[in-house]
Amino acid sequence: MTYFVLLMLLALILGLIAVASNPTPYFAALGLVVAAGVGCGVLVGCGGSFLSLVLFLIYLGGMLVVFAYSAALAAEPFPEAWGNRSVAGYVLVYLLGVMLTAGLFWGGWYEGSWMVVDGLKEFSMVRGDTGGVAMMYSLGGMMLVICAWVLLLTLLVVLELTRGLSRGTLRVV
Repeated sequence: MTYFVLLMLLALILGLIAVASNPTPYFAALGLVVAAGVGCGVLVGCGGSFLSLVLFLIYLGGMLVVFAYSAALAAEPFPEAWGNRSVAGYVLVYLLGVMLTAGLFWGGWYEGSWMVVDGLKEFSMVRGDTGGVAMMYSLGGMMLVICAWVLLLTLLVVLELTRGLSRGTLRVV
């Protein structure tokens, strides 16, 4: 299980590098989907199956729609792919940065210290991830309202920025 989570973390880093290194929204969207899916896979590997399912559905169902809409409005006739020299240069720089950072912190990480949420299930009455969701809704209710408001504001700002000169999504009546 540890090797599976380690492989998922490596795929997460590669997906994030794919998002950060590509200036074209089309190819960056693929890296974003890979990073979101693999990040939820890491959560499943650590025992948070319900939380990963909720994150996957909300993220890919909500935020990626806004991303796809704004990418469609910013269409390029000749998008740069991962094989271009400039994009490959960015990938190499990011990979070098990740390797230097990993080499800096390598001595403090031990794979035997990873433990799933329900590792001590004999002492628990409920699953760890569902208890966290209940706590989020009870004590963090105001934070959820603020986050929903920020997402709505972000949607309106993105739509306003991609509107263009006279025609757009938010038209003045």
